[in-house]
Amino acid sequence: MDIKTASALRRLRLVSAPEAVSFLLLIVCSVLKRTTDFNAVPVMGMVHGILFVLYVLFWLDAWNRTKWSFGRAALYFVLSVLPTGGFFAERKLKREAEDAVSQVIAARARQEGIVNA
Repeated sequence: MDIKTASALRRLRLVSAPEAVSFLLLIVCSVLKRTTDFNAVPVMGMVHGILFVLYVLFWLDAWNRTKWSFGRAALYFVLSVLPTGGFFAERKLKREAEDAVSQVIAARARQEGIVNA
């Protein structure tokens, strides 16, 4: 993997947790709107919408760069539409991004002749 692929995974990972939090807050705001006079749904809806669009854009970029199988790409998309799925996606993406960075470092070390592996 190259550094652009690792960056794509990192971007997707960094937006997945805030997207999940905004989804949960939107659900809470929706309940509060129905049960009280508090109505933050328009604001939270916009915030969540922006974060979801960013997630989808970063997901498409990561899918394109990593050449994920359809099943793996679908898993990350499904996790984005589940209320707490973004937290699981963030954890899986963190491991995948760390592996990608390790591969980049090892490839550069081999390229520069630092390591013979």
